[in-house]
Amino acid sequence: MATINPYLTFDGNCEQAFEFYKSVFGGEFTYLGKFKDMPPSSEFPISDEDKEKVMHVSLPIGGDTQLLGSDTSTAFGVNHIVGNNISISINSKTVDEATRLFIGLSAGGNVTMPLNKTFWGAFFGMFTDKFGIHWQVNCELAEHKDFEKM
Repeated sequence: MATINPYLTFDGNCEQAFEFYKSVFGGEFTYLGKFKDMPPSSEFPISDEDKEKVMHVSLPIGGDTQLLGSDTSTAFGVNHIVGNNISISINSKTVDEATRLFIGLSAGGNVTMPLNKTFWGAFFGMFTDKFGIHWQVNCELAEHKDFEKM
């Protein structure tokens, strides 16, 4: 069964916001990565201005729930719009389930990043559904025996 977590997007102050959230919820970040930590890509060059921005951060806030976030980056053509800067992140246990959920929920919507193997070891994709809701689907591939075959 999949889990669902809120994913917040910021315009350069993600780390500051998550330090605040951490002070309220407690705990520690399970991951905090910057855009400079990504493998270089000619398709998505990261500007010097964006290198110190947060690419992804995870903060457990109880049970199986995590508060997730990132900053926007000009490399990906993402514009930060207050009020439209939250996504629902689905974490699936299997590639088949991730694919089924992605195909079903994105039907009639706009796929912004097709499901694919990522450099961080996941099967991941993003879309906006036909009702304007932003979604992310993630399946950790490192847990699967066929990870290297993908």
